[in-house]
Amino acid sequence: MTRRTDWADQITPEYHTDPAGRGLADGVDQSGADQEGDDTGFRGGGGRRGRRRRGGFGESRGDGPQDSGPPSSSRAEKGEPPTGDPGEKARAICLRLLTGTPRTRKQLADALRKRDIPEDVAEEVLTRFEEVGLINDGAFAGAWVESRHHGRGLARRALAQELRTKGVDATLIEEAVGQLDSEQEEATARELVARKLRATRGLDRDKRLRRLAGMLARKGYSEGLALRIVRQAIEEEGEDAGELGYEGG
Repeated sequence: MTRRTDWADQITPEYHTDPAGRGLADGVDQSGADQEGDDTGFRGGGGRRGRRRRGGFGESRGDGPQDSGPPSSSRAEKGEPPTGDPGEKARAICLRLLTGTPRTRKQLADALRKRDIPEDVAEEVLTRFEEVGLINDGAFAGAWVESRHHGRGLARRALAQELRTKGVDATLIEEAVGQLDSEQEEATARELVARKLRATRGLDRDKRLRRLAGMLARKGYSEGLALRIVRQAIEEEGEDAGELGYEGG
């Protein structure tokens, strides 16, 4: 990776080990210990400054999912054509969803399915959008990896899980996470521990271990790597790390 890109934080939870979840959840940390905000101030009515949650790369904005579809009375407000032609309706839905944020083909296909667009019509529209470059899952995956690794410190395992939930092809996922090598991944893990280390001072040694290693685990780092980095960080502080567990990478 040659350049760090600051993307807005993601609404999507990060990786967790629960296969029934949406991927490892550090953005929605179950313990609350590693929650990180990304609110952005903006000018509201009457010149007062408010705050709002801003969606990040590849995520919808607003007050809920945009692909569930508005009632027929608000179609004009949503930019949908007044005609009953399903092809025109499908194109309008896709263009609206792609405005301001990239989407994968699966995300758009799911949106069209919810709006009762016939499968053959949806397939034709999505294929055409791919041909003209409006849908590009490979570019989406590459930008997602850069954004989420630099913005949230996610490891390759967590990034791959997130991309799978968005329907990205396995080959494209492998190419995207291949942007990160093991050295860069380890360097990021060390930076994460260094930022959290001070907050754990004064705690029992084993509790420090669990908290810091757990933070890395939620971001997709392996147990062996997490324990090794935490042990080294504690020892560098001058504290005897003792037997903190498995030291493998």
